[in-house]
Amino acid sequence: MDKTLKRFEQAMEQRLTPLKANSVACLWQRLSGLSTRQLWWLARPLARVVQLCNPRERRVTRQNLGQAFPQLDRQARARLASDSLAHSTATMLELGKVWLGDEDVVRDSILEVHGRNLLDEARAEGRGVIVLAPHFGNWEVLNFWLSSHFPFTAMYEPPKFERLDPIIRNGRERMGASLVPTNSRGVAALLKALKRAEAIGILPDQEPGRGSGVFADFYGRPAYTATLLPKLVARTDARVVTGVAQRLEDGHGFAIHFLAADEGVYCEEEVASARGVNASVEAAIALAPAQYQWEYKRWRKSPQEMEQQPGWQEARFYARTYSFFSLKGWRRYFKHRRKASKRG
Repeated sequence: MDKTLKRFEQAMEQRLTPLKANSVACLWQRLSGLSTRQLWWLARPLARVVQLCNPRERRVTRQNLGQAFPQLDRQARARLASDSLAHSTATMLELGKVWLGDEDVVRDSILEVHGRNLLDEARAEGRGVIVLAPHFGNWEVLNFWLSSHFPFTAMYEPPKFERLDPIIRNGRERMGASLVPTNSRGVAALLKALKRAEAIGILPDQEPGRGSGVFADFYGRPAYTATLLPKLVARTDARVVTGVAQRLEDGHGFAIHFLAADEGVYCEEEVASARGVNASVEAAIALAPAQYQWEYKRWRKSPQEMEQQPGWQEARFYARTYSFFSLKGWRRYFKHRRKASKRG
């Protein structure tokens, strides 16, 4: 049964992948002409539909918020989760506008810029700038602004749907950004950009590959965090700032914020530096907690799992669930049932 379902799923995925990619590309093109306010009006009701069709997003968001804000009662966390999913939906709808829309219209949607002096001062001193860009607000708007004002380099990994690669790549590069691969050549390119006193962007809240991170507290719980930052700082004397593009009330536009990073990021010891990175992300989230992408499994890995200690499966923060809206969910469900029957 399991092999049959897996083969059927793979066959269906091969047929549906081009259709999915073309549908997304067409949607972005159609939405690119709408205003940010109109997109926000669309995002609110659409987010409710997404929650119904994909309960996993709602469950993970609420679980993460429970860890980050234990002082909030259940009702307050439910409201915050609903707002967060609406903002995440708005970000997805806005991508077409940022990548394909009129450049002047996108530029005019950025109504405020705070903390630009942190970047200007560093470059005046001949230092490069590392911008920590967490998944907050609309990070593509931040990329648009940065690449419009500074020589800017960021890592780029092609999407799963090849049809979307030219749209995303051209959208991110159209204001002058330089995209480099997520490998050793890309890291070398980041170092060269910093030594030229340019700006680079790093995603501080994505789970790195095995051996490329350490566990450091994020909202009081160990989260597997990348160690690329201390290596770059140690070799370039760069200044580190946190950058976000906050969505203004009712989708009226965006406010860019640059915040001085926590001093811990400059520590040579990797765990201490990673703690500084996570503290910097927490400070950015405090601007508007609902605008952070809480549906990402930030605590997916545990120290016990990484060390394969007994009981590491029970130590998982995210319990295994089965979504019956997908073939993969059904396949996992039957596999679990068979294992349980053998044990019984």
